[in-house]
Amino acid sequence: MKKIFIFSSLLVLILLGACSSKDDANKDKDNSINTDDAGTITYESENGPVEVPANPQRVVVLSTYAGDVIHLGVPIVGADSWSMDNPNFADALKDAEEVSDESLEKIIELEPDLIIGLSSIKNVDKLKEIAPTVTFTYGKVDYLQQHIEIGKLLNKEKEATEWVESFKAEAKELGEKIKDKIGPNATVSVIEDFDKQLYVFGDNWGRGTEILYQAMGLNMPESVKEIALKDGYYALSLEVLPKYAGDYMIFSRSSGADSSYLESDTYKNIPAVKNGHVFEVDQRSFYFNDATTLEYQLEFFEENFLQD
Repeated sequence: MKKIFIFSSLLVLILLGACSSKDDANKDKDNSINTDDAGTITYESENGPVEVPANPQRVVVLSTYAGDVIHLGVPIVGADSWSMDNPNFADALKDAEEVSDESLEKIIELEPDLIIGLSSIKNVDKLKEIAPTVTFTYGKVDYLQQHIEIGKLLNKEKEATEWVESFKAEAKELGEKIKDKIGPNATVSVIEDFDKQLYVFGDNWGRGTEILYQAMGLNMPESVKEIALKDGYYALSLEVLPKYAGDYMIFSRSSGADSSYLESDTYKNIPAVKNGHVFEVDQRSFYFNDATTLEYQLEFFEENFLQD
């Protein structure tokens, strides 16, 4: 979004947008956004209505949703450490400050006009005194509807909805190509090493799982379904990893983590490893399931599954 406008033109656009949104709300009572005449909108959050800027320019994101805000072209002035460490977000966050739900003084200094985070963040009441604060419960809506909700909050529902429809079509088409390449019965598992522990993931915990299993319809090993679908992830030991390894493995790894287990016979004898069907990713880039990350993941899967 361009930041430089003639002030009077911007005011007119805001007011016209407000009137238009009011008309739309009267036609559709299920619309979750209402616009008033003061350059604000009322977002119907899971905790009730919240009045937020119609054109936010100084957003603080305390967890998970930075990639959605970035994708919608809204400036972020402060973000959580996980987002700040994400290579995909580096350009968009180059001028942002790292903050947390406990760095209240720092957030005050950033003068945010909107704060976004998970429902589990601390100090919500204090944050609300700084700026309008909206939280979301992870998994309350699916990953694509979550992007639309962020779009509603930022007064960009149309843009968010159009992207979701385009993404769904693109992912479905890619999924069919991948199935043709690897076979309709081939299985894929998503593994991560984090803090000296291995994990396997279900179909809704980031790391590309939403694309692989939901959007593209690739097959999850039955053994993984039994342990990881309910909670989203499951901790493994190296000794049992072969049981949960699919024909293909997406391996989310940290460059600084201990990698000695990669030289073990247990790991080397996994069929996916022997067949060269392990695709390693930088876990910092693969954690989330926001729009920016989903586009990166989709491109990664296309390049690796369809490579010659």
